[in-house]
Amino acid sequence: MELLHRRILEDGRCFPGGILKVDSFINHQMDPDLMVQIGAEFARRFESAGVNKILTIEASGIAPAIMMGAQMHLPVVFVKKKQPKTMEHMLVSSVRSFTKNRTYTVCISADFLTAADRIVFIDDFLAFGNAARGIIDLCNQAGATIAGMGFIIEKAFQGGGDYLRNLGIDVQSLAKVTSLEDCRIELA
Repeated sequence: MELLHRRILEDGRCFPGGILKVDSFINHQMDPDLMVQIGAEFARRFESAGVNKILTIEASGIAPAIMMGAQMHLPVVFVKKKQPKTMEHMLVSSVRSFTKNRTYTVCISADFLTAADRIVFIDDFLAFGNAARGIIDLCNQAGATIAGMGFIIEKAFQGGGDYLRNLGIDVQSLAKVTSLEDCRIELA
């Protein structure tokens, strides 16, 4: 994903503490052309995984998951960070946000995540793997199978990718940041 790498290096901003800000093209203001390419690349990487559903977590994973779903003609379900009053039969887990430094209780309707589902989880970032751990927990509760996980950007130095790969999960990252030392962005 040459375009993604170029945008990270040109438009990404680094902050102390291992924070990479890509809000001008990924997770606040979005570049729709880039999102279409990201969705197509995830679809290509997971086309033979036998997936019947795409899962994400609100909010920044929704756009790439929808683009992938459109390419693969699959439903996309997003895990919510607040329980709607109308949600019944829900599965619940906790997710710690690295960027926001808080823990969220996340939920999904058991009607939309079942033992019949073979899912791919899509998100914008993989850092310590906290969101992915919550998804693993929800899938375990439902009896769903995780066919893989895709991330737009993996901060490889924070260990989440290693953790997930050690569990045997097929992790596909479109860009890997190897260092943010001295606020310089280095990509693999």
